[in-house]
Amino acid sequence: MGNKNVLIIGGGTAGLSAAVELVNLDIHVDLVEKSDFLGGHAIGYTCKATRNTCVKCGACMVEEKLKDTILHPKIKIWTGSRVQEVSKNGRFTAKIHCKPKYIDPHKCTNCRICFDKCPVDGAILHGFSKNNIPFYAINEELCLYLKDKSCGLCRDECPETAINLDPKATEYIKEADAVLVAAGFHPFNPEDKPYGYHRFQNVITSLDLERMLKQVGRVKRPSDATIPERIAFIQCVGSRDSKLNHLWCSKVCCGSALRMARLLKERQPDIDISFFYIDVQTFGKDFEQFYKDVQEEVRMIRAIPGDIYETDRQKLKINFLDNNTHETLEEIFDLVVLSIGITPGKDNGEIAELLHLKLADSGFFKSGAEEASAPNTGIFSAGTISGAMSIPETIASAGKAARQIVKYFRANDS
Repeated sequence: MGNKNVLIIGGGTAGLSAAVELVNLDIHVDLVEKSDFLGGHAIGYTCKATRNTCVKCGACMVEEKLKDTILHPKIKIWTGSRVQEVSKNGRFTAKIHCKPKYIDPHKCTNCRICFDKCPVDGAILHGFSKNNIPFYAINEELCLYLKDKSCGLCRDECPETAINLDPKATEYIKEADAVLVAAGFHPFNPEDKPYGYHRFQNVITSLDLERMLKQVGRVKRPSDATIPERIAFIQCVGSRDSKLNHLWCSKVCCGSALRMARLLKERQPDIDISFFYIDVQTFGKDFEQFYKDVQEEVRMIRAIPGDIYETDRQKLKINFLDNNTHETLEEIFDLVVLSIGITPGKDNGEIAELLHLKLADSGFFKSGAEEASAPNTGIFSAGTISGAMSIPETIASAGKAARQIVKYFRANDS
């Protein structure tokens, strides 16, 4: 297999896992990721172990896959890059467009000076893992130098001269014997829901909370950095919603939210946590005992709130229907966490057109032999590009795709 090469589109959990599987079988990999950092959304997830006991959330598995990927010499990594054209004449030929590389990963020591000196919030991006190399990147949309050349502080203050604000985009042509689509998912944007996201500072998403806990280890209110006394988790935001035609369950939200709730109770036991839900999706073989323990620490409310209003001191008033009395109740919380669902990737349509594939009505790629994994064409898929999956399920999907690729190579070489 040493003469084979696979082009992987997407550097999240599925792409990383498939890359590691393939190179361990002596197959070369070109891994193309559109963002500046590998790991996808899951690399920002926090470990949710409580009482020094693993709860099998999968966050450490993503970290491990990322580390294995960046260390392997047979994986060529293309961050900040997109596959623009793909043709096939025996082998696949792909044109890869790479945006300018403003920070040299060989020089950058992750000293953080550029991040601290930049006058525009968000103009310097950062990764969520020590294995994101480099750890910082320039946000082209907000950088003042790229806008009007009015600021070059990051470049001027960098002690390693690792920053160049005038590089050019580049394009490369690569050949591959198979293509694996692993472009992941898009977290639902709840701005249009009646919960005040991006209007009220103390309404955050589950992804925001994951990143807060990973970086800081504790939860604080964004408005004033105080410890919240009462937190509400609201489930199924963007999932199981007929008005949006999002009829699927995102499968991972209940497990993630409840594990974070227990983690918060362990680290900050004085916080009162309420959990609003339709029903609880089971997860893991120890679910029954886990759920029993959760109910002793977290107030479970089987209702989905209708609206959220901001009150004095930027607290949040939630209206919801009591299922027992059928009365509308109001409660005040210091922080609200929206458990946002898994939705189809924004680039799915573009990728489908590029590879002459079709999407399901949901916007996800069709799974299995239906469409996205077509062994006779050399095009395969893995992970949440075909629908909602947990981290372990995504890694298993990537392993399955790697085995299908090997089978495809053997069939065509015989």
